[in-house]
Amino acid sequence: MTYKDILFSTEGPIATLTLNSPKTINALSKRMIEEMTDALTKVSSDESVRVIIIKAAGKNFCAGHNLSEIVDSGVKEYKIIFDQCTKMMQFIHEIPQPVIAQVQGIATAAGCQLAAWCDLVVASEDAKFSTPGVRIGLFCSTPMVAISRAIGRKMALEMLLTGRDFPAQEAKELGLVNRVVPLEELTSATEELAKKISEASRFALSIGKQGFYTQVDQTDEKAFHFAKHTIVMNNLSEDAQTGIKCFLEKKPSVTWKDR
Repeated sequence: MTYKDILFSTEGPIATLTLNSPKTINALSKRMIEEMTDALTKVSSDESVRVIIIKAAGKNFCAGHNLSEIVDSGVKEYKIIFDQCTKMMQFIHEIPQPVIAQVQGIATAAGCQLAAWCDLVVASEDAKFSTPGVRIGLFCSTPMVAISRAIGRKMALEMLLTGRDFPAQEAKELGLVNRVVPLEELTSATEELAKKISEASRFALSIGKQGFYTQVDQTDEKAFHFAKHTIVMNNLSEDAQTGIKCFLEKKPSVTWKDR
C-alpha cells in the first residue's frame, strides 16, 4: 500500500508512524485510517521492532475524524468509517509492541481517543486534550471508551459532557498522560522512553502488554489466576532463564533471543 496520509519508518528496534496531513490537522480520514491499519498490521509481525511511536506532523496531533466525511451520508457509510476506526484502535492494543503517543498541540475527539488508547503518552506543555463533540450535537461515544478506561469516571464524564480543553499537566494528573515536557524536548523525551523500553526482550514485552489488557478488568481472583499461569509459562522461556542467570551472575548485559 502506498502511503499518502502517513509516514512510516523504522530505526533499530523503534518504529515511527507519523500522521502526515497537517492541513487537515491530521484528521482521521478513511484513507488515513486504512494506511495506519496497514502499517500497524505489517509492523506487528516484524520481530526486529520492540516499540512503536505514533506522532504527527505540524503543530497539532490530531483533530479527530474528518467531519467532511461524516455529513450528508447514510448509516452504511457512517458504519464503515467507525468500523474501520474501531478496528484500527483495537489493533493498537492487540499488537505485541508497546505503542507511545507523542502529542503536541491539540488532540481532540477521535484524536484524544487515539492518544488515550495508546499504551503510553508523552505530551508537550502546550498539548490540549478534549472531546468537544457534545458542542456540535455529536457525543464522543467512541472516544468515551478509551477515556473512561484511562481516567476516573467523574473526570471522564466532565471531559465528555463539557467538551472543554484539558491542558497537558491536568491530563497528566488525571492519568491520561505519562510525561509532560517542553515542546522542544518532546521528540527526544519520547525517543528516550522508547529506547528504554526497547532494551527489554520483545517476547517479555509482548507477554506483559497482552497480559495487562487481559487482566485489568477482571476480578481479583480471575486476574491472579491468569497472572500466575502466565508467569509460569513466561518463566520457561529462553529469555527469562537467560535474564535470571545473568542477574544472578551479575553480568552487565543480556542478549535476548526473543523467545
